[in-house]
Amino acid sequence: MINKNSKIFIAGHNGLVGNAVYRNLKLKNYKNILVQNKSSLNLLDKKKVDLYFKKKKPNYLIMCAARVGGILENKNYQKDFLLDNLYIQTNLLSAANKYNVKRTIFLGSSCIYPKICKIPIKEEYIMTGKLEKTNEAYAMSKIIGLKYSSILFENFDQDIICLMPTNLYGVNDNFDIKSSHVIPGLISKFLLAKKKKTNVVVWGSGKAIREFLFVDDLANAIYKVLTTSRKKFKLICKDNVPMFNVGSGEFISIKNLVKKIKKITNFKGKVIFDKSYPDGTLNKNLNSAKIRKLNWKPRIKLATGLLEVVKYKLHND
Repeated sequence: MINKNSKIFIAGHNGLVGNAVYRNLKLKNYKNILVQNKSSLNLLDKKKVDLYFKKKKPNYLIMCAARVGGILENKNYQKDFLLDNLYIQTNLLSAANKYNVKRTIFLGSSCIYPKICKIPIKEEYIMTGKLEKTNEAYAMSKIIGLKYSSILFENFDQDIICLMPTNLYGVNDNFDIKSSHVIPGLISKFLLAKKKKTNVVVWGSGKAIREFLFVDDLANAIYKVLTTSRKKFKLICKDNVPMFNVGSGEFISIKNLVKKIKKITNFKGKVIFDKSYPDGTLNKNLNSAKIRKLNWKPRIKLATGLLEVVKYKLHND
């Protein structure tokens, strides 16, 4: 199994998830963490990815690299979200199989599940209904990545674990209002409106219910599955590719989330909900019972996490 000198390649180490995983492994004194910037390794290029694996021979692969964004980004750049993620996933999974990587962690998303679904969502609900239109392309890419992982697991005995995290937030996030996810986008809006003494416009009605997970909790989940025996996975997942939802269990409406961020940022102005923008899926909270059987549970409550992210944003502005 994995040891402190194992070669662990974190694909996408500069992103929200990859950075958290990198920090987590560093704190645990892993000595052989492999990372590459986009400029030195283009994960969209199959030949370059193949050559990298051939030269570096990583023992473990954690797939944090992806093209991600908020509702409008997903809606406006569907081709890029579909193809970029397909290329990244296929290139990494193929190289892991070709060069005998001992274990691969594939990261999907809660958006793989149908728009209308029984709540909380279990792993087996995948492909039981239509996807949410605004992020359909991204969701399809992740579903295909999950299927490819399953094929490699079943037909080629490739050791792969698939994690489906809920909505993530944390330090080192993308705070661009146009392209970010909901929490960093809202924090940026409130801080900017406070500075300019303007109103805050929130996209959608505020009625959608969301589940948010602090990214360091996901990093702990990744570490847990990275170091768990294959025998344990088989007990929980039988002979299927191990697939786990990763959620916080904390559910909140966007309207109440806005209230929390307004209070933390000490914003005194007016908040307007613009219903001309889509809400996305009204509820996509996850059932994370399976991963809790591995003795993982989230540690950071939403109120604590939001405060930490606001402090990070203020410090780095």
